[in-house]
Amino acid sequence: MPTLYYVHDPMCSWCYAFAPTWQRIESALPTELSVEHVLGGLAPDSDEPMPPPMRDYLQQLWRRIQTAVPGTVFNFDFWTQCTPRRSTYPACRAVLTAKHFDPTLERSMITGIQRAYYQQARNPADVDTLCAVAEDIGLEPQSFRAWLASAPCEGELARELRKTRDLGVTGFPSLILASDSGLSPVALSHTDPRITLQDLERLAAATGAGPSAAK
Repeated sequence: MPTLYYVHDPMCSWCYAFAPTWQRIESALPTELSVEHVLGGLAPDSDEPMPPPMRDYLQQLWRRIQTAVPGTVFNFDFWTQCTPRRSTYPACRAVLTAKHFDPTLERSMITGIQRAYYQQARNPADVDTLCAVAEDIGLEPQSFRAWLASAPCEGELARELRKTRDLGVTGFPSLILASDSGLSPVALSHTDPRITLQDLERLAAATGAGPSAAK
């Protein structure tokens, strides 16, 4: 069965903007095409406050995304109410921890992190924020916190990062189709799901990579 890999980071602002379009893409895919989320790990652990140039760059990026992807809204209070850190690995571990306790909550954890970060001006680089999100989606916070800091969770993250490298992905979000013909990057647009669906159709025709991509 061919697999469509969605490589992302829960604190990637472009991934946040892409989320509604990705949902529309997924709803149009056939059941014969397996879909798997892979965590890319945008920024490693750090306790250091984000340097001012990086803070300025990301705020400018948020403004650019709001213009490029209509309907995307960022809460800029984050930059005055929080101490930003360039660290997304904790959020990646949180997604893996939610998946460990209940695989059906993986998407809810991703959405919860994005909502906390981009809409509620809460910092997902902080474990307390991640535990609060976990409780909001129905997970027991103490068990969540314990597994989040565990060696098995760290091992899971290492495997995800290795898979991202093996897929040849260097930017997020990315879509990769794996089939008997090998790995094929899939085109995406942050606003138009047809770009991805049409490219999957093209790949299917060119490589015989499984069933038609669109229902």
